[in-house]
Amino acid sequence: MPPTITGAALDHVALAVERWSDAWARYAVELGGEWNSGGMNVGFAPAQLRFANGGRVEILQPWQPEDNPFLRRFLDRHGPSPHHLTFKVPDLASAIERARDAGFSPVGVDLSNDDWKEAFLHPRQATGIVVQLAQAAYAWESPPPEGFPTARRDPPAALLRVTHAVAELETGLALFEGLLGGRRVRLGVAPDETWEFADLEWPGPPALRLISPVGAGPHDAGGDPTPLATWLGGLSGRLHHLAFAFAFAGDATGEAPSADQRRGAPEAVAGLLPSDGPARVVEPEDNLGTRLVLVTPGNGYGAGS
Repeated sequence: MPPTITGAALDHVALAVERWSDAWARYAVELGGEWNSGGMNVGFAPAQLRFANGGRVEILQPWQPEDNPFLRRFLDRHGPSPHHLTFKVPDLASAIERARDAGFSPVGVDLSNDDWKEAFLHPRQATGIVVQLAQAAYAWESPPPEGFPTARRDPPAALLRVTHAVAELETGLALFEGLLGGRRVRLGVAPDETWEFADLEWPGPPALRLISPVGAGPHDAGGDPTPLATWLGGLSGRLHHLAFAFAFAGDATGEAPSADQRRGAPEAVAGLLPSDGPARVVEPEDNLGTRLVLVTPGNGYGAGS
């Protein structure tokens, strides 16, 4: 059996932006995210928003990049976009040992602070996204900054699932199920047979759906790359979308989806199944480089998932 990190849990997803305030209109006002914690650090400033089911999104902006330019370099190279997934672990030293035994090479290892210890798996080994392993002595909370929106959606949306596309499903499962201990709850193939998927869960939200291209499906009988394979563009992986749920999923105001929005929406987007229910998609160019999918809860994406 491959080594598994005991007690690991997906804690949050982090998105890089130029300024926190760029994200408030979408994530705080329209989605209703409540301020959880944030502050300034050398090179970056993290701000975490908490959603209805306890799922959290971390917004990262550069801060004093001259002293630590990693986030500035990332934004210059990729623009605003998903940056990392954080997994909390009870014992980071043990987690690092298990990662190395599994063939991974953790970088940025820092065990010097008893309150916060961290290490990272590089995107080259972690299916195209930074994976942070962190051991925290306590849950961080802080007051919201001046200017954080007070008029927000109430109740907030729920952050249900991170959908991550990988070139090879087996490789994704080796990391997120094998090493990080995600519980596999479903494995299957999309109705059009152009992508396969695996749903993984940890004790709390969000869940993770891995999706991977399946050769040329029936709509690509000539052997052309499937849409998901084309979108991956030869990369080992890319974060595909974040799934949120409203009482209704028509738009960010919570209105019921129209007939046009309902028709074909799940089938048209990789990572969405007909059982996921009515959906509205916000494309990356309309949301700081991160695709959002807004769904109706209770249709495979239940708010407690």
